Amino acid sequence: MAQTASNMLPLGSKAKNFNLKDTVSQDMVSLDSAKGLHATVIMFICNHCPFVKHVNAELVKMAKAYTSKGVNFIAISSNDVEKYPQDSPDKMAQNAIEEGYIFPYLYDQTQEVAKAYQAACTPDFYVFDKDLLLTYRGQLDDSRPGNDIPVTGSDLRHALDCVLANTENKQEQKPSIGCNIKWKVS
Repeated sequence: MAQTASNMLPLGSKAKNFNLKDTVSQDMVSLDSAKGLHATVIMFICNHCPFVKHVNAELVKMAKAYTSKGVNFIAISSNDVEKYPQDSPDKMAQNAIEEGYIFPYLYDQTQEVAKAYQAACTPDFYVFDKDLLLTYRGQLDDSRPGNDIPVTGSDLRHALDCVLANTENKQEQKPSIGCNIKWKVS
């Protein structure tokens, strides 16, 4: 199992706009239409990655807990579906329904959005404040498949709580670790 770390986009970076198709609703979703009132979590995930499978239930649990607090979650898959057909849009929609995603699961066919965010792995997490400025990037928590550390979402939860309380996140921001994004070969 390959282990790729986040690139750690500089804090304070402005969220890059996008307009991508939601694989479940088939609607086009832009950053402006999907952002949260107080915070926005952008997650680069995919269907087949064991690191994402390991945290899926916690992602749904967190989205349910924080959406009522003005935090919106947006999931994006940017993998090359020709080489990885299990990450195709129809399978993304099926996976979103099976996992109970309450957030849009968008397909980044050109991979331009992943490149704009300097995403490197799945899962890769970004938290933006109400002004769409980056306040957190990195891991969900210290749990990884097979390390016997429970999945709690502690790092991401702490980052969201800081944004909601309008306080600085002084906790160390650790890179996420996961499968590399499956880039298309030009």
